[in-house]
Amino acid sequence: MITLFHALQSRSSRMIWLLEELRVAYEIRPVSIFRPMTGEGQADPANPHPDGRVPAVVHDGKLLAESVAIVLYLLDAFPQAGLAPAPDDARRGDYLTWIAWYVAELEPALFAGMAGDLAGSPQKQRNYDAVIARLRAALAGGLYLMGDTFTGADFLVSSAMAFGRQAFPADEVFDAFIERCQSRPAAIRARALDGQAGVQTPA
Repeated sequence: MITLFHALQSRSSRMIWLLEELRVAYEIRPVSIFRPMTGEGQADPANPHPDGRVPAVVHDGKLLAESVAIVLYLLDAFPQAGLAPAPDDARRGDYLTWIAWYVAELEPALFAGMAGDLAGSPQKQRNYDAVIARLRAALAGGLYLMGDTFTGADFLVSSAMAFGRQAFPADEVFDAFIERCQSRPAAIRARALDGQAGVQTPA
């Protein structure tokens, strides 16, 4: 059994989608978190995340915190889902590069765009423009970042883009990519489960 420590309308919501993609048994355990944007809420002592945040996942006694760590671990632990190239797959390097790019480049660009920080910072603007150019180039070549196969990299990138769509320019290719990912059956099931506390799913 996998346990997901989850707070509504937070980064842990997309982890329900990931778990639905895996088609394995899991439990959603609701916890409270401090929300800095509003100053509301407080860290829950029942939450094992070292910073009192979400998502956090426990599997076979192992604690994973932070979205990228959870994605890398679970997709390797459950290779039957087909969402990550195997270590000996020639595509593995591209996959890991996209995962790292998501953290190092896309997220900073996303939050700079959402906060309106680009006009006053030429460096942030250059980084933002580079992110947009790389996304356009990748999606011009296929349905997903690595061609026609959906991977954990698409999961991370598309969920972030859906969350902060206003941070990116109008673009039919971006919209189609987000819709393609968000329309996956696992994503649809996850949205229905998001508000249900204490959910346990069978394998």
